[in-house]
Amino acid sequence: MDIIVGTAGHIDHGKTALVKALTGIDADRLPEEKQRGITIDIGFAELDLGEISIGFVDVPGHEKFVKNMLAGASGIDLVLLVISADEGVMPQTREHFEICRLLETKAGLIVLTKKDLVDDELLELVNLEVAELVADSFLQNAPIVAVSAKTGEGIDELKEKLKMLTAEMPHRNNEAIARLPIDRSFTVKGFGAVVTGTLISGEIHETQDLEILPLNKKVRVRGLQTHGKQVRSAHSGQRTAVNLGGIEHAEITRGMVLAEVGILRPTQIFDAVIEVLKTAKKSLKSRQRVRVHLGTVEALARVQILNVANEIKQGEKDFVQLRLEIPVVCIPEERFILRSFSPQITVAGGKILDNLPAKHRRKDVENVRKYLTNLIASDKAKQIKFYLETANENGQTFRDLRARTGWRSDILQEAVRENIVKKAVIEAESFLVARTPFENLKAKTFAEIENFHKKEPLSKGILRETLREKVFSHLPNEIFKSILTALETEKKTIAEKDFVRAVSHNLELSNDEKILRERLSAVYKTAKLEVPKLDEALLEAVKGTKSDKNHARKVFQLLINSGELVKITDEFYFAKNEIDNLIAKLKTFAQSSSDKLIDVPKFKEMAGISRKYAIPLLEYFDRERVTRRAGDKRLIL
Repeated sequence: MDIIVGTAGHIDHGKTALVKALTGIDADRLPEEKQRGITIDIGFAELDLGEISIGFVDVPGHEKFVKNMLAGASGIDLVLLVISADEGVMPQTREHFEICRLLETKAGLIVLTKKDLVDDELLELVNLEVAELVADSFLQNAPIVAVSAKTGEGIDELKEKLKMLTAEMPHRNNEAIARLPIDRSFTVKGFGAVVTGTLISGEIHETQDLEILPLNKKVRVRGLQTHGKQVRSAHSGQRTAVNLGGIEHAEITRGMVLAEVGILRPTQIFDAVIEVLKTAKKSLKSRQRVRVHLGTVEALARVQILNVANEIKQGEKDFVQLRLEIPVVCIPEERFILRSFSPQITVAGGKILDNLPAKHRRKDVENVRKYLTNLIASDKAKQIKFYLETANENGQTFRDLRARTGWRSDILQEAVRENIVKKAVIEAESFLVARTPFENLKAKTFAEIENFHKKEPLSKGILRETLREKVFSHLPNEIFKSILTALETEKKTIAEKDFVRAVSHNLELSNDEKILRERLSAVYKTAKLEVPKLDEALLEAVKGTKSDKNHARKVFQLLINSGELVKITDEFYFAKNEIDNLIAKLKTFAQSSSDKLIDVPKFKEMAGISRKYAIPLLEYFDRERVTRRAGDKRLIL
């Protein structure tokens, strides 16, 4: 079992000396740290306790380096709250303790260092002070061990306590994809770029393709190390060094994330629930500029308080939307810390609820609060349902939902399947749509079809493309097709080639319309192959009636839809039987011709028409593949 243990506490309280006493490793690696005798950046060490391997993250205690402390604290399972027995609880003791509490560190123990410098009476006083500090917290019943890194007193007892605590700890939740927030990056001669961090979820394998975010740069794993040893794979809960190919060391900075390819998406907005510290000097207000510490990244942001008052008072919890100044990578359930912009003091901490939300408006606050409350109280399947409901008619793809959750593919598939079985979610080809917006879209689509029938009662139906533009202009085509399929399955509509109509729609003509149809039909039957232009035919049909040309045009469309008339050009239409007779004459001519070729004069003679009709008819036959142009002649096919 692999456990990450972090130190926490005030400067010069002996955190680094304690780690060295436990592991034999000096976690201070920087020359400046050696020179000044203080920890500036996070350091690392390992301890093998048989079945349990501990990776230590040693953090700086100075108030100026809290941001470095936070970069190391985010991935720990257990904290060693280090307090010097000769000084007791100090300002950074309190801040580090509050940070660990807000990050919901699972467990810990309290170490009183420099035992050799105090007597039993002072040690007892420090014990009482510590008990007051951790009352009603995750450390309330934590073991307290007094040690001396100098003499070694208490170190063996501390190891036993560590072994006992780590053995009782539950395994890390392994439902998320592989993610490693980067806390260090350097280059090794002959190997190239190396990054280190705590693998907070998933597994990484040698030769695996991964991605550096938010750079969106694909890299290849050349090699892996955990606990200083070369390994083929690393799993969650391990301090991991990854040798990367495909990227230069200079491109990588602390705060970036190494993750599986093509799943997570950088964001500059997320919704969260936060707790403002009781000790904060003032309440947290909307538009306030803060420092967000998430994983190993520090980002400036503006707070949007999601309540009517626009503030969260000291000691209270509430919903916020954080709008960051740089892109970050995160998933729901991740913990973070808020520090004031200036002076830099820890003021709050919280948990991400939605990592890819819309930008909320003040008028939407009540609905947003309801949505976030539901998210907190929901299992995975219901979370997916709520995500899709907020996506509304647009739906989301499986890939979209992976970016929203960060879950492994099999975990997400099960949550989606459960919703489909319950009919809470509809599959629209590659998109998933919540039932309510899907039903709303169906109703809206059917209403549009019926409205069209009312306006155009003589039309065969609404054109598919017209319907898509009116209802689905900003929606994926897959959802449009799924809605039409659903309406047909429910026997509400019929799709015929490029048209869609309601099942109930029928073309019942009034007496005037019947007369118009008969007149138009007669015009073309009488004209045979010497047809009038369309406008002339329409005027002829309405002569002596109460109808106008526009009404006649709608009735005329029925003749086209029924196939009685054939469109040759925008002006010329011919009766279908006349076109069929002409095609038959062409076939007969071809049989009597050695080369099956016919020119315009011969076609005019055969059809008994002028050039005005001959050229449009021959071009129509070319389009219909009855003939094919061959120079000045046509080959009859």
